[in-house]
Amino acid sequence: MPARGYHLSKDELGADILEVAMGPHHPSTHGVFRMDLKLDGETVVDLKPIFGYLHRNHEKLAEDIPYLGCMPFTDRLDYLCGMTNNWAFALSAEQLIEIEIPERAQYIRVICAELTRLINHCLLVGFFINDLGALGTPLLYALREREKILDLFETLSGARMMVNYMRFGGVRCDLPDGWLQECERIVGRFPAFLDEYETLLKDNEIVITRSQNVGVLTQEEATNFSITGPMLRASGVNYDIRKVDKYGIYDRFDFKVPIGAHGDCYDRFMVRMLEMRESIKILKQAIADIPEGPIMGNEPRVFKPDPQETYGRIESPKGELGFYLIADGTTNPYRYKVRPPSFVNLTALRHMCIGHKVADAVIILGSIDIVLGEVDR
Repeated sequence: MPARGYHLSKDELGADILEVAMGPHHPSTHGVFRMDLKLDGETVVDLKPIFGYLHRNHEKLAEDIPYLGCMPFTDRLDYLCGMTNNWAFALSAEQLIEIEIPERAQYIRVICAELTRLINHCLLVGFFINDLGALGTPLLYALREREKILDLFETLSGARMMVNYMRFGGVRCDLPDGWLQECERIVGRFPAFLDEYETLLKDNEIVITRSQNVGVLTQEEATNFSITGPMLRASGVNYDIRKVDKYGIYDRFDFKVPIGAHGDCYDRFMVRMLEMRESIKILKQAIADIPEGPIMGNEPRVFKPDPQETYGRIESPKGELGFYLIADGTTNPYRYKVRPPSFVNLTALRHMCIGHKVADAVIILGSIDIVLGEVDR
């Protein structure tokens, strides 16, 4: 692709094909990501995703530092979802040793994870509507609600995004005085925001016209691409690791798994809206039932597991986030491998875009919900 960003060529029938490089863009958009498009007029006939601009050698670095020293690095994967990144890594490492997580710590983990899901889905919807051309209001509403939860995280962990909060066997510190009450207040007001958001967007003629029957991914296609998370469920596949593995204490909570019917951009938008309502149900139950007690289990002073391998996974806001670890009897992991949902879900982008207009490619990418820190690693 030439530096000027476009190039004219011919297809096998002699028709003009315009080759366009879209991106890379600033990280505050979907990330430092490029799409090389081949266009027949405005119709996408081929697409090649180009990434690697944000590669930080995450997995190799982790093999040269102690297990616990890897925890802050997980914050830099999906940097919108530090709490769930921490939990996935802690869950994987805890399988290497015999360790019991106290009840209170289990509840705190669930509360932090579901607050993170609200942050992620809230921003995804805001940016998705922004991609549709509605600049300003919907995204600012989403950012307003996100700030309230980030304030909670800052009070709890000392950081808004790079939280470094989970520990093997529990969490780093207990809930501050008044934190649970403030969390309950914010969660209690969230449904009113969702009602307002749905009224603004769900039946909006432009949202429906631009997103329905666009970027369709069938059940079979989603399964074959190894898609997970809201994107898989929007295609009609009832699969949620919180229900399948029942990790942590998710088997104690009453919540539903929203499922789409068409697998298009509109379904992916609506599944996330519905998942936020289910997260609120979980949060209300967890806040009401959280017990008193210790926040750390019997973590050894030196984390040095016997030679073995393990894979731990969670239902992160974007899908299955897993860590594959090989222990060799030392204090550092011999092999450290991340299974990132952003990267895997991105593999379906070309398939979903071919045949659509170039403007549709933008919203199809937005409906996938990627963060380049997790794609590149």
